[in-house]
Amino acid sequence: MESYTIGQAARLLGVSVDTARRWADAERFPTRREGTRRMVDGPDLAAFCVRAAQEAAEGEEAPHTSARNAFPGIVTAVKLGTVDAQVEIQAGPHRIVSLLTREAVEELGLEVGARAVARVKSTSVFIDRV
Repeated sequence: MESYTIGQAARLLGVSVDTARRWADAERFPTRREGTRRMVDGPDLAAFCVRAAQEAAEGEEAPHTSARNAFPGIVTAVKLGTVDAQVEIQAGPHRIVSLLTREAVEELGLEVGARAVARVKSTSVFIDRV
């Protein structure tokens, strides 16, 4: 299972380190100590990302803007089929879903809580494990 420092979590969430610390102090997501560092487990951060995006989207209209080509985020769901797979990434306020082969998911080591980048070209989405 992948874990993140508060600084890494802040970058994935698109907020300052101070904001991420305040959220952790307010127990919006659980942390643990590894020596002097506060760590967040990937699945816990993924769950928080989904909740935070849903909270941010409540009562807001979607912005009118063109999408950029790369969406760094965190894997929030992986559904494996016999041959295919579905991967969801929360990239800031954006939920991106990609259908790809099971083999690709396994080769990339994609699992809930892993950092990944969704690259968008036309109607295809490619996932890079980072």
